[in-house]
Amino acid sequence: MVIGIGAGTDPESVRATMERLSETIPLRCFTHSRNRDAFAGFDAVFSDTPEEALVQALYSGDIAAAIRGSLPSNSTLSALKRVAGVPRLERIAFLETAGGVRFLLAPVGVDEGWTVDEKVSFIVRARKMAPAFGVSDRVAVLSGGRLGDVGRHPAVDKTIADAEAVAARTGAFHAEILIESAVCSHGIIIAPDGISGNLIFRTLCLLGEGFAHGAPVANIDRIFVDTSRASSDYSNSVFIANSLLKK
Repeated sequence: MVIGIGAGTDPESVRATMERLSETIPLRCFTHSRNRDAFAGFDAVFSDTPEEALVQALYSGDIAAAIRGSLPSNSTLSALKRVAGVPRLERIAFLETAGGVRFLLAPVGVDEGWTVDEKVSFIVRARKMAPAFGVSDRVAVLSGGRLGDVGRHPAVDKTIADAEAVAARTGAFHAEILIESAVCSHGIIIAPDGISGNLIFRTLCLLGEGFAHGAPVANIDRIFVDTSRASSDYSNSVFIANSLLKK
């Protein structure tokens, strides 16, 4: 089963990943025609629109899974939404703290997870994914404050009420605002909304020396792992895609 990976304007990190893993996991690169020399001797598809080529190959069955790699986010995810026929993409990020604690986090898209139903859906999907990532399927739902903070602000009150409702419907634990405790005993963390989830992701990985190993898209019928173009190595994203294929 071949896994596709995209390479944008900075192809070196993708090439290094292919050099490291191609003997054990079949990889095919989707990249710009101008990168022919960089991927000479590798399994590669050259296109003026590699984002489209990667998504089309995924949905035609030419590849079993896809990784965004260093392709640009907007054009790649827009192509995926269009071909998959979904209004938005629901991503579940696989993160690791600087101290080595690993967990799944959702929502991480700013337009995601704003209702109780959406958060419940994330929990259902994340619980199915957890075994492939080697993390607990125990779920902690975060809110904007402690239970004792009810009444301090309507926005905080709503996050607490929503978290209580989500916990009641799913059997998850309402961890209030205490994310630092929640990650120690829960493999799945549900943020109050997509903005706070995105801020958790950015604070951990861009300021706190944590790691983002990839974010599978949960609401499509194909395996697609979103990544950051800032990554110097996509090996863990390849392992994620391969684990999901086996699962």
